Amino acid sequence: MRKLVKKILAAEKAKGRIDVSFVDDDEIRRLNKQFRRKNKPTDVLSFNYDAGKIIGDVIISRETTEKNAKKFGVTLKEEVKRLVIHGTLHVLGYDHGRQMRHAEEVYSQF
Repeated sequence: MRKLVKKILAAEKAKGRIDVSFVDDDEIRRLNKQFRRKNKPTDVLSFNYDAGKIIGDVIISRETTEKNAKKFGVTLKEEVKRLVIHGTLHVLGYDHGRQMRHAEEVYSQF
């Protein structure tokens, strides 16, 4: 996944590093509550620092990702890739919408 993030950063002409972390549902629920005021687990959270060498973090719940892979009928690897792309795009300033969906389709080919 590191290579995927680097390819997206290069394609978007972004400088810096995005760290990707995997946590359990309890931890992502805690972060979701703390930063988004939503007391439930989610599949991915993104944080943009927009400063220095580390420009953001993408945090993925292993447990929710496994559940979603089964729910959507995809492999765990495919679901993780989708979330890494989605989270990276959020760090880079994309909001949900047509542009993000298009970028997700493009980067899913990487």
